[in-house]
Amino acid sequence: MATEVDVKVVEKVLNMAKKELSLEEYAKFLAFIGPKVGDATREIRRFRDTISEEEFIKRLKKRGIHITP
Repeated sequence: MATEVDVKVVEKVLNMAKKELSLEEYAKFLAFIGPKVGDATREIRRFRDTISEEEFIKRLKKRGIHITP
């Protein structure tokens, strides 16, 4: 989950991009950094099924994802 500092950094970058880019360039930039089309659940399952549950949870926690039982 993003922290307050993370959110402020993203907002600052978006404001800079908005000032420096044309409307068309800004729209392309937002499309580029935004979510992509795909089946995220299928991709996660495919990755998850190649390692043990313990290793999967360990990797998630390492990335700062909060896991609740």
